[in-house]
Formats: sequence, C-alpha cells, structure tokens
Amino acid sequence: MTREDLPFASVEELTRALRGEAYLADRALATAIYLAISLDKPLLLEGEAGVGKTEVAKALAKTLGRRLIRLQCYEGIDASQALYEWDYSRQLIAVRTLQVGEAGTPAASVGDLFGEEFLVERPLLAALRAGAGAVLLVDELDRADDEFEAFLLEVLSEFAVTVPEVGRIAAERPPAVIITSNRTRELHDALKRRCLYHWIDHPTLERELEIIGVRAPEVPAALARQVAQAVQHLRTMDVAKRPGVAEAIDWAHALAFLGVSFLDDGAASATLGTVLKDHDDLEMVRAEIARVVGAAE
Repeated sequence: MTREDLPFASVEELTRALRGEAYLADRALATAIYLAISLDKPLLLEGEAGVGKTEVAKALAKTLGRRLIRLQCYEGIDASQALYEWDYSRQLIAVRTLQVGEAGTPAASVGDLFGEEFLVERPLLAALRAGAGAVLLVDELDRADDEFEAFLLEVLSEFAVTVPEVGRIAAERPPAVIITSNRTRELHDALKRRCLYHWIDHPTLERELEIIGVRAPEVPAALARQVAQAVQHLRTMDVAKRPGVAEAIDWAHALAFLGVSFLDDGAASATLGTVLKDHDDLEMVRAEIARVVGAAE
C-alpha cells in the first residue's frame, strides 16, 4: 500500500475520525491503530476487561466505512466454527436430486453437494472474502485453546485458507484485524510476533471524564466528575473485578436517568449494580459507601 492509498494521512487525522465515532484514543493507541491499518498488520490489544478493546474495532469499522466481522472466542472453539461448515439440511434436500430424473439419468452428482451454494461462511472465511472491505475482530482470544491459536496464526500469516472441496480462498487485500485478550492466559510469542501490540490501561481521571462527556453527554458535568472520581477510587479497592470505562459510562447514564444531580451515599448505594458485578464486591463497597462518595467530592 502506498502512502497515497492510506485511509488516513496521519495519526492526528485518524484520532479525529475515531473521536467522530465517540472513541477517544490517546496518542499511543492511535499510533498503533494507524500503523496496523497502514502496514496491513494485525493489532493485538491486551488489557483488563472494560477498558475499550472491543470498541476499537467497532469504531474503526465505522470510521473506515467497512463491515465489522466479529469472531467471539470461547473455550472449545475449533476451526470449523470459525471458518466454515456445510449446510447439511440443504445438502440433504439436494441428495434427493440424485435420484433418477425424468429422463432416467441422475440429475446431480455427489460432487455437486459440496459446491459454493452449500458452503456456510463463518467469520474467518467471511473476512477473507471481504478482504479490505472488512474489519475482523477476534475477540478474547485468550479464552480459546492453544490449538485454535495456532490455527488462527496460520490463517493470519497467509490471509488464505484451503477448502478441500472448493480450493484455495485468499484475500486480495487483507482485512484490518483487531485481536483482543483479557490476558486470562498468555498468548504465544509466535502470534505476538505476527502482530503489532498495544496494552490499554484504565484511563486517567481527566481522560475518563472526557470519555463520559462524549459517551454520555446528557450527564451534568459535576455529576460526571463525581462518577469518574468514584470509579477511580473503586479501582483502588480490593474488588474481584475492577470496573472499566463501560461501567463508568453505565453508572453515569443510570444516575442521570434517575434525575440524580449530585452523588450521595443513597444514590451511590442504590445504583452500585451498574458498576460492580460481583456480590461480595457490592457488599464490601456498600459497607464503605461513605468513603467512596467522599472520594468524589
């Protein structure tokens, strides 16, 4: 890809475009995204849950005007579930055409049962066929096992696969690829070497306040600051799951919807379920709600 063909002329232009889709990327993240799409390299994003890794792919697809294709990884996922499968119900119907036709000759052959019309695309095959018209999101790769990770590496190395009954299918130009991991297990070095890498951390207070302002503009500025300060304090507590940016936005939305203009002990305690999703965390924080609200004043 020549510089003239690049979708964005600079990191700054990409940053502005992402902001237009309500995603605020700092300089380091915007640079990683810019290099990934300019150099046709997958981008591996790691960080705790809720810091906005998945949102990068969503915002990028909108910014580029491309189709977002999401492969959600989970324990036990295999190549067929990610790549393709055959439409067995349609094949079964087609088998009946193998019966002798009116002219006394077979109407179809066995080979016809494995044509393109019976091939069901899964995310990886769909992304290869869409090529530069897609953003492929491989979400939470750390949930999959080593074998699937190795298979994904093979696909990303060539941006091509071979379907025995159809032949080789390759992307004319590769899609943009965003891979996310919550780091519940370590990904292999071979995959990391294939990708550009960026760690997304929880934002600073001022950055989080800015994000809430963009994603929840109906929230009064004073309340948004209190929410951001309270969430920052919650992350310093011994909770099982530290709240992410998404939870901060949800909390601000909920409080504003209830007509709350100032965060107090009662409002905070009643709405904690929007920001904490663990029973023990809720009980612990409610017992110290005055400290949490105090940190937001």
